Amino acid sequence: MKAWLNGRVLDSPRDPAVNVLDHGIVVGDGVFETVAVIDGRPFALTRHLERLARSAEGLGIGGPDLGLAREGVAATCDGQELPFGRIRITVTSGEGPLGSPRGGGPQTVIVVSEPAERPGPVTAIATVPWVRNERSALAGLKTTSYAENALMVEYARARGGSEAVMANTRGELCEGTGSNVMYAIGGQLVTPTLDSGCLAGVTRALAIEWIGAELDVVERDAPLEVLREADEVILLGTTRNVQAIERVDDRELPAPGPLTRMAQEIWAREQAQHDDP
Repeated sequence: MKAWLNGRVLDSPRDPAVNVLDHGIVVGDGVFETVAVIDGRPFALTRHLERLARSAEGLGIGGPDLGLAREGVAATCDGQELPFGRIRITVTSGEGPLGSPRGGGPQTVIVVSEPAERPGPVTAIATVPWVRNERSALAGLKTTSYAENALMVEYARARGGSEAVMANTRGELCEGTGSNVMYAIGGQLVTPTLDSGCLAGVTRALAIEWIGAELDVVERDAPLEVLREADEVILLGTTRNVQAIERVDDRELPAPGPLTRMAQEIWAREQAQHDDP
């Protein structure tokens, strides 16, 4: 693992480094991206940096220096063996008071890279009793205010799942805490629209483009209960890629089902041909 902060590589990723008054710590006032590393190269880095900038602008902390972030990515990947790994890029509004109002100082930019285990092709999920507010000020932004997601994931883990999936305030299927959802029903692959309040996932966008070129893929909103009827369920995520779901709560599913298997094959083929699609 290597860490970089505001232009310098840290001697150790566990060294004291961030100002205790940083608003990212005080109130979670920041944005982030997680980027997969495949054979030592970050995957879809440009798309992730573009979303980082959109999230920062949406949060009102101003556009980050993406060139500086790229420097941090290169510096932390250099010298590491990363057949598979992840990069975390975090931008906060910088030093601020012990309250909600922001300070006027420069942003804090942090990059951490580390090796990671490749996720399995199959996993289980749990639906949670809480909802995503599609009308929230943070809807569609990838912010560091993740305590709600942490609670949801622990709820799912206690029930044997690796991810928690939730509805929005209208009762529609929305997303996972760190993933998008796709499901097969009637020979069609369906994923919720962005109007559901889900994050505009990088993997989601590429899956719609790549898989949709060969299979019937649509964006459509439906009640959360559709997961009880779906023939197959899939998670889409940066390190999950296209992951089959074998169990939703107490419901067992074929995993990978035929459409999921085809989607996984298409994804693997296209990803192998593109470092920065």
